[in-house]
Amino acid sequence: MDISGLSDSNLISTYGNVIKELKDRKIIRSKNVVGDLGEYLAVDHYNKTPGLPRLQFAPPGTKNIDAISINGERYSIKASTSNTTSVFYGLNDPGSDEPDQQKFEYVILVLFDEDMNLQRINEITWLQFLEHKRWHSRMAAWNLSVNKNLLENTRTIYLRI
Repeated sequence: MDISGLSDSNLISTYGNVIKELKDRKIIRSKNVVGDLGEYLAVDHYNKTPGLPRLQFAPPGTKNIDAISINGERYSIKASTSNTTSVFYGLNDPGSDEPDQQKFEYVILVLFDEDMNLQRINEITWLQFLEHKRWHSRMAAWNLSVNKNLLENTRTIYLRI
């Protein structure tokens, strides 16, 4: 679809119409478009791929998780167009002697390019998450750096060729 000929006001209006249609189709649920698209694509891919668990969205407002498998496994889904994820709250601060209470069994990492084309989906276990998490001092929470080490040491569920 060529949109280069649209006026600025028509282009902005078109964006609003696309957001409304994505919400009407229940592809996105909030103003966090990247996060919602990642969640939708992750759940859709898992449910359509033989051998992967069937997932359903967690109820709105559920802390720490975005989806649950039919076996009760909890999934946090993080989508990104950059080399870091959004943050994970509710874990101990750096230097704490207390072990972190397990918040989920898996992180599903959904990576897009700058044009919002799906590039890959990786699955990260709780123990792998603990190994790779990084402190984000400004947010006072943890996130993941998306780097070669993380991607090579976690399960690749989808890779765009």
